[in-house]
Amino acid sequence: MRSMRVVEVTAYGGPEVLRMARRPEPEAGAVPGKVRVRLKAAGVNQADLRIRAGRYADAVGDLRPPFVLGTDFAGRLLDPVAGMEPGARVAGFVPWFEMLTGDGTYAEIIWADPEWLAPVPDDVDFTVAASLPLASATAQQGLEKLDLPPGATLLVTGASAVVGRLAVQYAHAAGLRVVAVAHEGDEPELRVLGADHVVTRGVPEDVVAKVRAGDPDGVDAVFDGALIGAELLPVVKDGGAFAALAPDRVPTAERGIRVETVRAVPDAARLAESLRKVADRELTTRVADVMPLEEVAEAHRRAEAGHRPGRMILMI
Repeated sequence: MRSMRVVEVTAYGGPEVLRMARRPEPEAGAVPGKVRVRLKAAGVNQADLRIRAGRYADAVGDLRPPFVLGTDFAGRLLDPVAGMEPGARVAGFVPWFEMLTGDGTYAEIIWADPEWLAPVPDDVDFTVAASLPLASATAQQGLEKLDLPPGATLLVTGASAVVGRLAVQYAHAAGLRVVAVAHEGDEPELRVLGADHVVTRGVPEDVVAKVRAGDPDGVDAVFDGALIGAELLPVVKDGGAFAALAPDRVPTAERGIRVETVRAVPDAARLAESLRKVADRELTTRVADVMPLEEVAEAHRRAEAGHRPGRMILMI
């Protein structure tokens, strides 16, 4: 039986617990309803870092190391699906938390549900495509949960990174007034992407003060791309809304503020549209660094250190 390279989390801890290993390659037809994808690129998400560190140990139930991390992927189909032949360029994300099998995308070949898969345009690089699936779904589904009317004011934290950056663009397209919290130097670009006002990131108290300076009455809602949490509640109006993206950063509701927890689910049709917009330069994502799979520990270190805003991508 042929084997493939994977990265396993061997124990909960720092990046050093990530180890290269070999597992049997998936065989065609072995899993009913699933197809194989040979990966070219996989994204490193904040959830990966937190799972590896043991911060979500309670949330993963009976799953214990060794397991394989990873949600975002881009690569080529190995098996036919409706409308796509083997060799087709595809992207998607594995709903890792829903499945809890420990089979992620830090691997050469994965099983995928055909309903997760979106075609990747020829002029979109695999590394760019792999930065988009989970981030775009989180941004779009988070905004849907907030359910704000046109003209409402939305605060987006983490606007220099991928999820926040996409949320700024989708919110602007929906007619919202967007206040973005971003790295210094990103202000001009974010204004082009749709932010009406940009404040530089800092400790939560400083962010609240800066936002209050421009919006004394507060904002209608927060999309917390930077995973700050309850410390942002003072900037939300009474009866406003808050989208929390991490289970350990969900604030307790107060003053009638509606708190929505966002855990994205795959939506291939929407992903295909987002990839088309990236190809047409109507939507932008952000890749921080591209590193080989063997350097996954260093990729985690850089992501945790905030080495550069954007998605860390593993080439496979």
